[in-house]
Amino acid sequence: MNGDYIGQDYIMVKALENGVTIIGLTRGRDTKLHHTEKLDKGEIMFLQFTEHTSAVKIRGHAEILHRYGNSTSGNPFEKSKS
Repeated sequence: MNGDYIGQDYIMVKALENGVTIIGLTRGRDTKLHHTEKLDKGEIMFLQFTEHTSAVKIRGHAEILHRYGNSTSGNPFEKSKS
């Protein structure tokens, strides 16, 4: 690991519906998907930003707690456009 790297913030994601998808994206010249997880309602996952993980994408209705406060992704009342 790079000893000069500063970061490694944690976030917590709590699924508020079944099938919430968490996608980890790589750091570097080319951003690529490197990991996915599915959570069901009530499941919690702790995530860490590292030397290799620069971004996380969350699909579905979830509560996200982070050092800046909390956020909610998705809208359980929004109808699918397909």
